[in-house]
Amino acid sequence: MISDYLRHKFLNGLKLITAPILNTEAVTVLILLPVGSRYESKNLNGASHFIEHMMFKGTRKRPSNLLIAKELDAIGAEYNAFTAKDLTGYWVKLDKDFLEKGVEILADILFNSIFDLNDFEKEKGVILEEIKMYKDNPLLFIDDLFEQTIYGDHPLGWLISGEEENIKNFNRQTILDFKNRYYQVNQMLIVIAGNIKNKTTVEIIKKSFGRQSSLRKRKSVFKKFLKTKQKGPNFKKLSKDVQQIQLALGFPAYSYFHPNLDALNLLSIILGGNMSSRLFTEVRVKRGLAYFIKTDLNVYQDTGNFVIRAGVDGERVVEAIKVILEELRKIRDQGVDDEELNRAKNFYEGKLSLNLEDSAEVAAWYAKQEMLIGKILTPEAKIAKIKKVQLKDIQAVAKEIIQPKALNLALIGPQTINQSLLLSILRKGL
Repeated sequence: MISDYLRHKFLNGLKLITAPILNTEAVTVLILLPVGSRYESKNLNGASHFIEHMMFKGTRKRPSNLLIAKELDAIGAEYNAFTAKDLTGYWVKLDKDFLEKGVEILADILFNSIFDLNDFEKEKGVILEEIKMYKDNPLLFIDDLFEQTIYGDHPLGWLISGEEENIKNFNRQTILDFKNRYYQVNQMLIVIAGNIKNKTTVEIIKKSFGRQSSLRKRKSVFKKFLKTKQKGPNFKKLSKDVQQIQLALGFPAYSYFHPNLDALNLLSIILGGNMSSRLFTEVRVKRGLAYFIKTDLNVYQDTGNFVIRAGVDGERVVEAIKVILEELRKIRDQGVDDEELNRAKNFYEGKLSLNLEDSAEVAAWYAKQEMLIGKILTPEAKIAKIKKVQLKDIQAVAKEIIQPKALNLALIGPQTINQSLLLSILRKGL
């Protein structure tokens, strides 16, 4: 159970949200910064991800990765970091008794990392191997290929990790300059969720973060604001000698601020959000065309996309795509019924309740809304909004999103795939 959250703002501009949770001994500290791969220029693509790696390599107080790891391991903490297209995050999850220690270590990492030149050069090799790992795994890389298909040569279409040549050419000072542009305390958001007392938590944050000053006052903005307008279907194929083809088929969709985002979320659940969804039933259960098939929403501050992902046998990929397109036509032209909509609403509520049993999920719930939207809905308020969605809203969203000219297909599979046939299917459209 989550009690009411509280916002705090320190004199140096740092924002803190505390979200006490009953009946847990765990606490999660999540720190977000408003920088990701979409803020990068072409020659700096991959910089945000590179910085995230370097932050754990050593500080003035703890001059090696091993010393940082030993201290966190000694208190049984879970910890990591992540880079997205629109933000970077650092987190630690630990027992409530070690909160002050976890916060102090995170502050040391964020403000005192030394970016040793030898570590900098060695980490290039680590990241190059990470890029190869993703590119060699179609199940992982299909998401990137799909966003390349839909967004093209826009920062949202670039790899978060950057391309290999960029990584090889990174210069330590250039990367540090990029870091210092965004890693300012007045741009940081800290969310602490779990077994905490608000007053004590504020004092702990003040001790480690409150004395830090900022060099810049202006919050960062996008270099390129995106509005997606397609004139026809897009198709991108990556040839790879695999037995199972990975495909991603989808459309431009809504930003965080679009009034119909909740309806699209429910439409996604009905189509492919669970094992009773339309696509799972038609593609896997009835025809055995795929082991997995699901729908996803990727949402940003200025745009978004709706995507169907599946892994299918190469001999049956055409059949699978035709079935998917047929289900899209049906839901657009015929809509959904009351039973489907109510099941989707209950599914959303149930999954949210289960997720928010975890302090890490609670921290992410508040942090991403505050950072990306600037407005927080409690879980109860969000569920109330979901429950208000009507059949006509689902129908309107389906008709707006599922458009023949807005189709995008990304595919990873062998060279022998009949591209001209797939293109003709796409052009026939919906």
